Amino acid sequence: MSEVVTQLVSSSSEKKPEDLVARLIADGFLKEENLDDARTVHAEQGGDLVGLLIRLGLVSERNVSETLSSLLGLPLWDNKTLPDEGIDLGAVSYRFLRQHMLLPVAADDNSWTVVAANPQDAFISRALGMAAKKTISYLVGIPSDIESSLEKLYGGGRSMMGEIAEGLGSLEGDDGESVEHLRELASEAPVIRLVNIIMQRAVESRASDIHIEPFENHLKVRYRVDGVLQEVESPPASSAAAVISRIKIMAHLNIAERRLPQDGRIMHRVQGKELDLRVSTIPTAHGESVVMRILDRESIVLNFSELGFNQSLQQRFIKQLEMPHGIILVTGPTGSGKTTTLYTALSQLNSPERKIITVEDPVEYQLEGINQIQAKASIGLDFASALRAIVRQDPDVIMIGEMRDLETARIAIQSALTGHLVLSTIHTNDAAGAVTRMLDMGVEDYLLTSTINSIMAQRLVRTLNRDTAEAYAVLPEMAAELGMDKISADGSYTFYRAIGSSDTPTGYQGRTTILELLEMSDSIRRLVINRATAGEIQDQAVAEGMITMYQDGLEKCLQGVTTLEEILRVTQEA
Repeated sequence: MSEVVTQLVSSSSEKKPEDLVARLIADGFLKEENLDDARTVHAEQGGDLVGLLIRLGLVSERNVSETLSSLLGLPLWDNKTLPDEGIDLGAVSYRFLRQHMLLPVAADDNSWTVVAANPQDAFISRALGMAAKKTISYLVGIPSDIESSLEKLYGGGRSMMGEIAEGLGSLEGDDGESVEHLRELASEAPVIRLVNIIMQRAVESRASDIHIEPFENHLKVRYRVDGVLQEVESPPASSAAAVISRIKIMAHLNIAERRLPQDGRIMHRVQGKELDLRVSTIPTAHGESVVMRILDRESIVLNFSELGFNQSLQQRFIKQLEMPHGIILVTGPTGSGKTTTLYTALSQLNSPERKIITVEDPVEYQLEGINQIQAKASIGLDFASALRAIVRQDPDVIMIGEMRDLETARIAIQSALTGHLVLSTIHTNDAAGAVTRMLDMGVEDYLLTSTINSIMAQRLVRTLNRDTAEAYAVLPEMAAELGMDKISADGSYTFYRAIGSSDTPTGYQGRTTILELLEMSDSIRRLVINRATAGEIQDQAVAEGMITMYQDGLEKCLQGVTTLEEILRVTQEA
């Protein structure tokens, strides 16, 4: 028996850590410059180089495990195949398994199948085979999957969060001593690990936001995935003060101030990705509520087609961007992708011949070759004051994060009148509503008609997992009610419904945009001068050929991109 184990281990041990590192670089999971930095730290600290790369966030656990699996020729274990019950461990202790990241998942009379983070460790493999008195065959596993699965099968049902939060007490009071104690508590290893796990799981879930909300008897953690909030496993309520203080320290906020809202920023590496987290705290009845917006610099898509623009709309919008001056507005609620659309437009415009300056609050992504200004109202640098300075910098294109007030709108209009192309956002329900909103602000109608070139309205909808989606025929009565005859002359229509699976429990994966582009024609300008309602402006734009967001959504339903339920969820037609 021991000969079999020794033979397996020796064949695996031929692969050195350098081989794994070289493969990680070759596969694009690790950058050479990051490796050089890690080697400097490794020379001082010693230990496992690959483990150090993971701890520094230079490469993800999954990428290491996938590469190791390929290198060793061993299957990569999928934690969705975890059995309901563990095997009889006999003389093998849970502590030994936990310490060395080993997960027995199957057994027969003579052998065990074990998931290991590192099957190449000859000493550990020999010790396991001798203690179990079995032949061991290995699968490669992701360490975090092994850890959580060990707790489920052999750890008495304790969760990872619950385990590492044991012994953390809650904090009461507002005096100086309690704040100092809180600072010390937030710097302890269990709290640091707890916060890192929350962030890591958010990235694994493809979340855009993390919500940490204290209540009377529990601490709630929720992730916003594809625009919908999902509650996940939370730390114990006793750890709330320590967890929130740790986040505030990372965001360089004042942990002594618990009565006022605060905003900050965290730069953090998770699974080899450089993340930018915008942090917002507000005081509630049971403590501070924290929301972290996750901005993944590496995953931002600056391509109109991938954002959801069809060919016709893309050509029309690019034509608007080629105008030498005027205002282009993008409108929609918070979290509808307006900033990403503007960034894509800026990347389209970005060239050595153009000077582009933006004023944003906050600067979400840094774009090469574009001057970006972070607005700071606390020191008097708001949109209006920044704009007054920008126009003296001789720009060709100006992007304003949001038109929030009359002063900002007037300076933007003045900039457009003096030969600048101005891009901005405004919060309205549809494209036509942006005109009436600016009139309500106090902008003169003749200035609006002279400067606004077009208005884009958009929403984000979840996209279907086409591997599991189910097609169904739309009944004629429903087709008539939905207005399908305006989309296609075909009498029969096929939509798709979301079917959940182990990979995508909701049946959705990712998001796309539904859009409408209102171009200012002479007839629409006359309506604005005559103070027409948003509905009348919308009707005229549709008569001139504008495809509404709702109609764009129905087209995407026919293409199998999304579902009717999603379109009705985000549009006024619901």
